[in-house]
Amino acid sequence: MPELPEVETVRSGLARLITGSRIDRAEILHPRAARNNPGGAAEVSAALTGRTVASVERRGKFLWLVLTPGETALLVHLGMSGQMLIKDPGAGTDDPNRRHLRAHVGLDDGREVWFVDQRTFGYWSTGPLVRGRSTTAGTEARRVPHRVAHIAPDLLEPALDPGAVARTLKARDTEIKRLLLAQETVSGIGNIYADEMLWRARVHPRQRASRMSVTRIGDLLSAGIDVMRDALAQGGTSFDALYVNVNGDSGYFDRSLKVYGQTGKDCVRCGFTIQREHFMNRSSHFCGNCQRRY
Repeated sequence: MPELPEVETVRSGLARLITGSRIDRAEILHPRAARNNPGGAAEVSAALTGRTVASVERRGKFLWLVLTPGETALLVHLGMSGQMLIKDPGAGTDDPNRRHLRAHVGLDDGREVWFVDQRTFGYWSTGPLVRGRSTTAGTEARRVPHRVAHIAPDLLEPALDPGAVARTLKARDTEIKRLLLAQETVSGIGNIYADEMLWRARVHPRQRASRMSVTRIGDLLSAGIDVMRDALAQGGTSFDALYVNVNGDSGYFDRSLKVYGQTGKDCVRCGFTIQREHFMNRSSHFCGNCQRRY
């Protein structure tokens, strides 16, 4: 599933290309794409038509278009295979992406934004903006779509307070990787980047947060920020053709992964063999030498 860097790559592409554009028409082609609106496809289409894209924003793995007038949001969840693609006027039936086209909007300059989703786990949802969660006491929270109000700020948000996050994590007697994946204290971290940031900070995935110092957890969060930024610089991680930006290009951070998917290979830091173990219906990849469990 796309994680923060992949979703941010899509968000930044959309922001660059469609901010200020007016939506002249909207069509939902598959009912699952509008399953989270009570009025289904008709409700989503009506909420989009005639609105202008004021901005494109993101929190964690969710992105949304802020639409005016009325400050309505179009929330986009990519699911496992969702793509948001910009198409030039006249994209025809011979376009290979049309087979899995679930929704699209037509812009005032003739271009279209396609939501392509082979596995149909993603969706579009329209609704109001509300006050979201914040990690900084006394700071006004961001306005986010109502379906995202429970999601914690992510590692790349300017208003994130790493110290507050570290203290919150420290108070939990739970495995640190489990907390990173939960999205309750900090969001946007999935299995790939959890493994990578834990390796970079030399923390074992099963280390209990309560046994780590606040400083140590802060170092882990800093490692996570660095990993996310490195992945963003390379367009995210792509293991197949489903992970692409708005132009259909794949990311290349998979070539820089140090532990995820590297089972049996030598750790590039110490030469010890990378291990894999079952964890939360997923796999954890780590170096048993660099990331010792204390």
